[in-house]
Amino acid sequence: MKEQLAINGGEPVRSKPLPPMLRGAMLYGEEETEHVAKVVAAGSPFRYYGPDLQGAVEEFERLMAERLNVSYVLGVSSCTAALIVALKALGIGYGDKVIVPANTFTATAGAVVCANAVPVFVDMDDTLNMDVDDLERVMDDEVKAIIAVHINGSPCDMDRVMAFARKYDLPVIEDVAQSLGCTYKGRYCGTIGDIGVYSFQMQKILTAGEGGAVVTNSPELFERAARYHDQGNFRDKGKYQITPQFSLIGQNYRMNEMTGAVMIEQWKKLDTVISAMRSHHLTIREALNKQVPGIRIRPSVDLQGDVDCVFALQHATKAAADSFVEAMNAENIFCFKMYGGEPIYMQSFILNQRTTDKDNFPFNYPFQKPVIYSKGMCPHAEDLLQRTTLLPVSPIMTDEDTQDIINAVVKVCKGLKLEGISWPNSSLA
Repeated sequence: MKEQLAINGGEPVRSKPLPPMLRGAMLYGEEETEHVAKVVAAGSPFRYYGPDLQGAVEEFERLMAERLNVSYVLGVSSCTAALIVALKALGIGYGDKVIVPANTFTATAGAVVCANAVPVFVDMDDTLNMDVDDLERVMDDEVKAIIAVHINGSPCDMDRVMAFARKYDLPVIEDVAQSLGCTYKGRYCGTIGDIGVYSFQMQKILTAGEGGAVVTNSPELFERAARYHDQGNFRDKGKYQITPQFSLIGQNYRMNEMTGAVMIEQWKKLDTVISAMRSHHLTIREALNKQVPGIRIRPSVDLQGDVDCVFALQHATKAAADSFVEAMNAENIFCFKMYGGEPIYMQSFILNQRTTDKDNFPFNYPFQKPVIYSKGMCPHAEDLLQRTTLLPVSPIMTDEDTQDIINAVVKVCKGLKLEGISWPNSSLA
């Protein structure tokens, strides 16, 4: 291995980039093409009726319910749609606050606002997930739900999240957009809280380009979700033998049959995707723990349940993380900071509470405890996100690719003299 860093004129570890930061998309094959072609040939792309309905969405929902051991699955058009549907199923709306972690994608907070409620942000812990110890800080009588996000393939501490939620009689939405197949103490993430949501967007564990799902064990929540996603209709009451209880206005967040067809074939590849990522991740973890003294690998509350779609390193300082990112990319190993190293509330439109509605609805509600966002309100997230670097793990990586990542990390840590100055390994790791 060449010792001189590429940023200093040395030869890069790789001559070409690693596979892109995609998972299920990298395993597309004739199966997806043929299944979509059947739907097109049948002239029936709408899930509920057509001249020769193929039942693709219904079959995908069945497969997902069977794997997750959950009573009800509802295919929707995106995970953003799934979040909104889940919030409305729970009756969340104007005058409500919803707890959202500081470290998440824009859609988690945005969906709360689109459901006419207001997010209040809780700090994160070293796992990059919600800091349960910070929940009391944002709790008041106007908080009506919690969204627990399982970030980048690793679960939240759901025992403690659920204990807090039950203490205050709050429903829990699990956002599993980035962590399909992730488990916590043997249970699939998304099935532990009251309702779970999933994403099938392009970068996710499995993908149809776009798409999402809502899951629950509650027939009441399922009926409300089904109605809200289908203009108030509940077309599957006979199938599920549910006696209708609700009448409500909804929107259109339906999944189409072509998306369902792709997801059937993608679903069959879930074990392949996860096992490949776990294998590569474990190889990297074991090698770096031996070769880089004092390296700090992101800890987990359930390492066996992680789906290992990224390899996260936590550095002693922001400057060290910045240097590491620059040096790794020069070695042709893609490396980055999650969300640019900032919590989600630092995006200007969230920080300044900007919406398209009159009087900045729903932020104009006269809350007893006003909702104010400011830099510094989640200090650990603001600090640690600047010191955390991510290396994508692809299911199509080869053993040579994995070794290149190891070689590059070792080379960069030695070249930048980062060995021994990071935190000691966590007992959670």
